[in-house]
Amino acid sequence: MIPTSFDYVRAASVSEVIQLLKSFQGEGKLIAGGHSLVPMMKFRLTTPGTLIDITAIKELKGVRKEGNRLVIGALTTYAEVLGDPLVAEHLPVLVEGVRQIGDIQVRNKGTIGGSIAHADPAADLPALALALDAVVHLHGEDGEEKIPIQEFLFGPFITALPETSLVTAVSFAIPPAEAHSTYVKYFHPASGYAVVGVAAVASKTPDGVINHIRIGITGAGDVAFRAEEVEKHLFGNTASKENIIQASNLAAADVDMGEDLFASGEYRKHLCQVYTERALRAVLLP
Repeated sequence: MIPTSFDYVRAASVSEVIQLLKSFQGEGKLIAGGHSLVPMMKFRLTTPGTLIDITAIKELKGVRKEGNRLVIGALTTYAEVLGDPLVAEHLPVLVEGVRQIGDIQVRNKGTIGGSIAHADPAADLPALALALDAVVHLHGEDGEEKIPIQEFLFGPFITALPETSLVTAVSFAIPPAEAHSTYVKYFHPASGYAVVGVAAVASKTPDGVINHIRIGITGAGDVAFRAEEVEKHLFGNTASKENIIQASNLAAADVDMGEDLFASGEYRKHLCQVYTERALRAVLLP
């Protein structure tokens, strides 16, 4: 299909973006990689009056370490994440997960900030962000703001991003030095999106007691979520096969599963349990 007509403007700074968003009064859309926006425009699921190209804003790129967190600029591409030594050193699970996103063309152009702002319920990055206690950095009319990822994601393609603000970066907590991490997913054979994807980060004491556990799940429902019941069951307990199996059965607790022609809600619930168990075995019984 062909999108409706639109205007195009290329912004040179964050402040210019904010002014443009204000002036277009909800009719402007930001574009960087465009892998999500352009298909939606072609199907006329969104019909922006103006596209605001932000790819020239250099301050939105790059990776830096701030305390116990890695801050990744919103325009940093997946390929750049895969090649960054700081990410490789401190967030190996992000490398593992990003490597499973799309294909080489998507990874060369798709951006970290674009994925988080788009909030596709089947995207891989939200699960990784939840498991790494991510914080979304915004800049708007009133200045800078930081929102924890759990408070940023509301629903399918719905976030806490104000109309006249943009995502400038996403910061990820660096796990404990002794932690293990993984991202496993059952992917749709046609699209490669997650039918269910599970990110896990965990560490344990020398005597086997779990002292850090984060589980993020994507693809299963309307929005990616933390499997908090799984975390509660495991935290402070020993890392045994029995505890892992019991905890995995709670992976879809109190969450409404999505349904489509490919997978029923019951099947997605089963996949949540199976892939959570696989992830936990990998990080707790390496």
